[in-house]
Amino acid sequence: MIQRPVFLIGFMGSGKTTWGKKLANALELPFVDLDHEIVDSIGMSIPEYFAQHGEEKFREIEREVLQKQHGKASIISTGGGTPCYFDNMEWLLNNGTVLYLKHSPKSLWNRLSQSDVNKRPALKGFTGEELLQFIESKLEERSPFYDKAHILVDQINTPLEDLVSLVKANIQIHEQ
Repeated sequence: MIQRPVFLIGFMGSGKTTWGKKLANALELPFVDLDHEIVDSIGMSIPEYFAQHGEEKFREIEREVLQKQHGKASIISTGGGTPCYFDNMEWLLNNGTVLYLKHSPKSLWNRLSQSDVNKRPALKGFTGEELLQFIESKLEERSPFYDKAHILVDQINTPLEDLVSLVKANIQIHEQ
């Protein structure tokens, strides 16, 4: 039985929310979207908060909201940068199971190119080749954090049943 959170990490557009909901349903656990929790906490959208207060203040709020998820058996979708600030990755690893939904830069570029990049403060103004270069650069910067996850999966080629099995197996190992 799952007694601690399962945190989904990965670059923006990697499917953390979509797969988080599917995983939560399959494991019969509540789903929490950390971004939604942050919006509830700050009373405005994340782009509005970024514009008014900057990324540093946002990351402080993000950390506070993250640590409120302590001890709750649930599936939690984090923001793409969440593991990369303060001691967040160590906190995630110590307080739950961390699942990294891994993509290639080109895969992320394809996914993000089809979404509204203006809803993502970090992507504002990027298109085409500039967007791909930004993704490559950020992914290289963030990979040392992401790669510490308990479970790393190729999100494109891993079916839900395999994700469920990987999470259950990892939890059994850590609860012994």
